[in-house]
Amino acid sequence: MDLSDLAVALVLAIGAAVPLGLSLWALLDAARRPQWAWALAGRRQVAWMAAIMLGTLTVIGGMVLCAWYLTRVRHEVAAAEDGQI
Repeated sequence: MDLSDLAVALVLAIGAAVPLGLSLWALLDAARRPQWAWALAGRRQVAWMAAIMLGTLTVIGGMVLCAWYLTRVRHEVAAAEDGQI
């Protein structure tokens, strides 16, 4: 085993860990927000959680969906939770 094999293994591990970590972060964040904040933001918690879980089946689609949730939807729900609507 040489250094190039180690580098390939490291790249593959990071390539698998980043989408999984992003999906886990989005799913846990969506789960911890109260239902009333989702309703005030005009979003459906169950639909977003299901979409995030199903998005993990396709790496690219899951990353796009999780990035959309974390950059757009999360801020709307958090603003509703803080009473900024």
